[in-house]
Amino acid sequence: MFYGLKLHLIIDSEGNLIKVSFSSGNKDDRKVLKGMIFGIYGKVFGDRGYISKELFDDLYDKGIQLITRVKKNMKNILIPITDKVMLLKRTLIETVIGKLKFLDKLEHSRHRSVTNAFSHMLSCLINYQLLENKPSIKTLLPIELFDIQN
Repeated sequence: MFYGLKLHLIIDSEGNLIKVSFSSGNKDDRKVLKGMIFGIYGKVFGDRGYISKELFDDLYDKGIQLITRVKKNMKNILIPITDKVMLLKRTLIETVIGKLKFLDKLEHSRHRSVTNAFSHMLSCLINYQLLENKPSIKTLLPIELFDIQN
């Protein structure tokens, strides 16, 4: 049996925290995403843990396009080249999590009370958000990918 917490983040291309949620370690990521997505629109890039036809349809009805890599047993689908490039840039979220773990010692596990643990986690998130040099990516426009003019 696994006991622990998961940190769920939604960030923008500038590395800013948009939404943050904590859940138990055994909770399905897709259920957490449904609760976090309120007020978000556009394209959301996630890992393979968020693959679900039901979730995709639900988010699409709300004006959100969920883009993930396909699993090995799934049929490939065509996506625009800009989405493919942005999907490769999904490592930004891993960089943000790594920064939280390393700089702010988010993984500290010797708290003596739940209140202290949550106050430590919250202070780590605030500290990260106040950083001036957050990891970020440049948003690529289609014209930047291919110069069609000859």
